[in-house]
Amino acid sequence: MPHRNDPRRSRAGRWTIALILISVLTTRAAFGQTRAVPKIDGFLARTYTNARHEVMPYRLFVPIGYDKAKAYPLVIWLHGAGGEGEDNVAQIENDQTLGTHTWTRPEVQARHPAFVLVPQTVGPWATEAGPSLSDPERLVTEVLASVESEYTVDAKRVYVTGQSNGGYGVWDLITKRPNLFAAAIPICGGGNVSLAYRAANMPIWAFHGDSDKTIPVTESRQMIAAIRKVGGTPRYTEFKGVGHDAWPHAFKEPGLVDWLFAQHQ
Repeated sequence: MPHRNDPRRSRAGRWTIALILISVLTTRAAFGQTRAVPKIDGFLARTYTNARHEVMPYRLFVPIGYDKAKAYPLVIWLHGAGGEGEDNVAQIENDQTLGTHTWTRPEVQARHPAFVLVPQTVGPWATEAGPSLSDPERLVTEVLASVESEYTVDAKRVYVTGQSNGGYGVWDLITKRPNLFAAAIPICGGGNVSLAYRAANMPIWAFHGDSDKTIPVTESRQMIAAIRKVGGTPRYTEFKGVGHDAWPHAFKEPGLVDWLFAQHQ
């Protein structure tokens, strides 16, 4: 048996340590590249692929104690630019967490058990000026249909929310597919004013900061004015002196959570 100071044992030990380090570094590198964490704060990591081989990563929060005999509401969160990517993590981290975790807080889930669906894309959500959905938006509707086929979702209580780039996505979806949603919360976004009439019957609570230098506050004002012109009654809260980061203020709005879950088609 080699002595503990035997060179052969030392070499073997060094090789073992080296292999462990290589394994750890390789794992870390792969993890850093894909960040395929199976579950974060209750959000499951999933990837949707359709028959055309189009892919959309998404996160799904399933209500604790889910009972397939009951129908649950579902909240969709469309991330802003900070959530863009393909890692299936950025859309539920950092400045996106208010939009995702507001609905999953234990006290909220206790009152309003609900699914939270958080898709991820690269680039803008809304890119089509006409009545057609953009490819990312179309994939969101396909992901929603896929989740509805697997779980018992209350189709009359599907809500869409989003900030910045996602705010544009919200406005775009509710003016092009209004029948899919029971209510919407667009934050510091904008949309196609000529299509605003399609969301006239939609319960909407929009938010914007009047000092926004990234997306001018006129974007929200114009959409709200256009809907009101055709008889709609959207709620609109404008934060004085607030720039682009209107979402921390929006999610502190008293009654917002209960207002959303009270809406149904």
